[in-house]
Order: sequence, then C-alpha cells, then structure tokens
Amino acid sequence: MMPMTMTQKILARAAGLPHVEAGQLIEAKLDLVLGNDITAPVAIKEFEKIGCRDVFDKGKIALVPDHFAPNKDIKAAEQCKVMRTFACDKGIENYFEIGEMGVEHALLPERGMVGPGDVIIGADSHTCTYGALNAFSTGVGSTDMAAGMALGTAWFRVPEAFRFVLKGTLPAWVSGKDVILHIIGKIGVDGALYRSMEYAGEGVAALSVDDRLAMANMAIEAGAKNGIFPVDGKTREFLKAVGRHKYAEVDADAKAVYAETFEIDMSRLRPTVAFPHLPSNTRTVDEVGDVKIDQVVIGSCTNGRLSDLREAAHLLAGRKVAKGVRCIVIPATQKIYLEAMKEGLLEIFINAGAVVSTPTCGPCLGGHMGILARGERAVATTNRNFVGRMGHPESEVYLSNAAVAAASAITGRITDPAKIKS
Repeated sequence: MMPMTMTQKILARAAGLPHVEAGQLIEAKLDLVLGNDITAPVAIKEFEKIGCRDVFDKGKIALVPDHFAPNKDIKAAEQCKVMRTFACDKGIENYFEIGEMGVEHALLPERGMVGPGDVIIGADSHTCTYGALNAFSTGVGSTDMAAGMALGTAWFRVPEAFRFVLKGTLPAWVSGKDVILHIIGKIGVDGALYRSMEYAGEGVAALSVDDRLAMANMAIEAGAKNGIFPVDGKTREFLKAVGRHKYAEVDADAKAVYAETFEIDMSRLRPTVAFPHLPSNTRTVDEVGDVKIDQVVIGSCTNGRLSDLREAAHLLAGRKVAKGVRCIVIPATQKIYLEAMKEGLLEIFINAGAVVSTPTCGPCLGGHMGILARGERAVATTNRNFVGRMGHPESEVYLSNAAVAAASAITGRITDPAKIKS
C-alpha cells in the first residue's frame, strides 16, 4: 500500500477506504458542518429547496452569526433571523449568538468542537483553521454546506501536498503570523493552489497552539485546500483544557509523497508585514519604510486570541495611541473577552486610548466597527488585504502580528515592536 500524508489518511478513513491518492474523487463522512450569517442563509434556502425535513445530525451542525453581528443594519438582522429560526426549527444544538458568540474559527476550537482526525467543512474560506489541531478542514460553497447539512457527506478531490519542514525557534516579537506571511510571500497567493500545506519538523514544537491556528487559518491565502499540523504534547494539552477527550491522531507516513518540500528556519525570521493588496506582498519591519497609518485593528479569527491581546497590552501599557490614530481591539470570543478583563488587559487598552469591541468579525471584511474611508491606511492582525477589503476601494490594509499592530498604534506609523522602549 502506498504511504499517505496526514490529509490523505483522514480522508481515506472518512471515505471508508484503505487508501486514497492525490487527484482521486471520494465521498467522505463529515464530523462538522459550519456556517455564518453571510453564507448559512443561502445554504438554508438551498436546503429547503432539496425538500429535506431535518439535518443529518443535530449535534454536527454549527451556526455562528459573527460577520455582521451584533446586527449592523436591517439586512444583517434578517440574515441572523433566518439562521436563528432554522436552528430552532431543526433543533440544532450548536447555535451561538449574542452572549455566547465569538468569531467562528476561534469559538469552535475553544469549545472542543474540532479535533484530530475530524473532517470539517464550513461555508467560510478560513475554515482551514482547524488543521492546527490535526483535522482536515476546508471552506466550501453554500450549496455544498446545504448538501452537507442534509446528507452528512461531501465530495472531495484528494489534494496533493506540500511539506513545510520547520526548524529553530521564534525570535522576540515573531509569531506564527510571521511564519505564514513569510511562507505566502515565498510561494505566492496561488502557490499552494488546491494543495494541502502539511507542517513537520522539530520547529513545530516551538509553536504554540495559537501560532498554529494562525498559520492554518491563512492556508487559504496561499490558495491551499487545507493546512494541517501533527499532534504533539501542546495539542493534547489544549484538547484536554477545552474538554475534547475523544479523537483520532493522524501522522504522515515516513515515505509519503509530496509535490514539494520547503525548509523554514524560524530563528531567522523577522516581524513581517503584508503590504496592499495581497497577503503575498510581504516585507520585514526592517524594509517597510515610513508608512503613516490611520487605524489599527487587533482581532479576527487569525489573531484575536488571548495571547495576541497580551502581546498588544504589553506594549500599550503606560503608553498612548498616537493622536489621530483609531485603535480597535476585538477579543475573538466571550471567554477571551472575560479573561482579558480579569487580567486587566481591557483597562490597559482603554487607558491607552483604544476601544474594545464585543466579539465580531466586524472590520476584517469591511462589515462594521472600523470601515476605512478613501485614502486611509490600516494595520490589521486580520488575514486578507485585497482592494476594498476593509472599506473604500482606495483604502489600504497592511497585515501584521499583534505586536507590530500595537507598536504602530503608538507611533502612528508601521513600527518594529523592538523599537518601543520597555
């Protein structure tokens, strides 16, 4: 039998097959189907067209209104109402709205709903986040979501894989966000098109689970089908903490075939910024020049976790946001919000002149809570900086980690956090 990658092993098991190969079409059983307030209403409409009376499993559907929630306008309110009504009517167990909600790709791992060996589809491109926990997870269209809710299965073409061998440890102010921006800058936004980005090497152990979640989250920004990490002690510790006790760890076979292998020495990386208008347009903080900014956003499904808020607060403590700069901090879930409050982080942000929002995707997709006007520039810990992504088509978004974002908020220019005196 031919050796298999992590992704191939998971898909083979879900398809009930002893072996699968790159390019093979399979039908796989799903462990979770996810939708949000933009995509789920479309899926619900298609589900009703099919004529199904019920979903395949009430416990394996997750609906999270997070993009335009809390409702920013009448249209957003109607979208969320469609989801709420459907969840109630079908008895869906995992519906998370105001008071329980969070940004979906931060919320589901926190609740122990995703784990090793799972096959997960979501009508959101950043569903690939859960590969950080050794799952196969990928974004799909709303009609695929509808079929998944009805049948509990989905068709896939098994992807070939790229292998990224990580070495060394992260220097100060460098995070998983910088590793993935470095990789995307190296291979391009379509460099891993419909491939699995599989991580390996002794450097994996140097990455926190939060680092891995950020890296898997942005696999789609390289065009990948999914990103995936092996399981180690940090993964198991995280799963135990969130109450996920049953799972099936998957390792790549020693002689698994990869389309290409890349070696990344993380010890040589610097804080990295993606310039407009592509995540691949990367420069280190040493190369950015003098870029004046109008806004900073610290949050999103990529970097709105407690570790990100701690890093930002470390720099902002006792300092002020530059005059004329708007700094918006968005904890990714209610739990993160509460923990940040208990640690005094929210007080630091507010004393520095920032604002703190309830969990929402908000400005990341140009939704609300921080839209840019013509000519304005923002540094954001988000994942995408396409033309008009956060507002006006003539605005600009610069992607960074939380430390660079906080340092930039203090100076009013894109800034190396090491230059903020401690």
